[in-house]
Amino acid sequence: MAVDAFGQEHARAAATARIVSLVPSITELLFDLDLGPQVVGRTGFCVHPRSEVRKLAKIGGTKDVNLDAIRALAPSHAIVNIDENNRETFDALNAFVPHVIVTHPNAPRDNLHLYRLLGDIFDRVEAARRLARDFEAALASIARTCESLPAKSVLYLIWRKPWMTVSKDTYISRTLALVNWETLPRDSAARYPSLSDDDIRELPIDLCLLSSEPYAFRDKHLDEVGRLVGARENVRLIDGELISWYGSRAIEGIDYLARFAAASSEAAR
Repeated sequence: MAVDAFGQEHARAAATARIVSLVPSITELLFDLDLGPQVVGRTGFCVHPRSEVRKLAKIGGTKDVNLDAIRALAPSHAIVNIDENNRETFDALNAFVPHVIVTHPNAPRDNLHLYRLLGDIFDRVEAARRLARDFEAALASIARTCESLPAKSVLYLIWRKPWMTVSKDTYISRTLALVNWETLPRDSAARYPSLSDDDIRELPIDLCLLSSEPYAFRDKHLDEVGRLVGARENVRLIDGELISWYGSRAIEGIDYLARFAAASSEAAR
């Protein structure tokens, strides 16, 4: 039996399983596990693989799920995530979906359990093993590439008005730690703390990263944030999908982070 992040046991699904995914990165993972034909619904934020997901029924957003739309699809399985979806959604789905799979990758290596969990449930064990091998290779490569890079204190902004960042207890922070980058603030009770302009000015920032999601930071924001941190050259845009998405995209994401960190270190010389 496969055990999900909520401690629930899941038996092997039938080949006729109908899957609704409420998690964008996991929707992509399902297709990479060759489960595309069994995916019947997705959120509006599930945008990869683009040519395939546009054929699927939309069931609202990750936080504002259309339960009636899901019910009409008659899924046997729904996949949710502790960060992405609300507990109320989980409870509501349990009333009519036979199997609700809860996920919660909170560090890069948690991807290995995620691959195995879905591979075991949906009989894609070998495909899951291939992804695991590719992921392990990416981890080994980034360790070699970045072992000589200097430590940096990094502010990773995910929202504007108010400014929001990530705490150390997040997948993003632990991913950035692969290149010896420590996220700020160093102590936070909130997983995604809000910051004032003055809060940012007081932080010991070596590098400020503006994520492309969930807020779509663009070039026009570099000057604005540069004035807060005191140096525009210490502010850079970063691909939020490649840094924050777990699942199969995390393999490419680790390679991307290694290149990004090496380039950032070179530019700082």
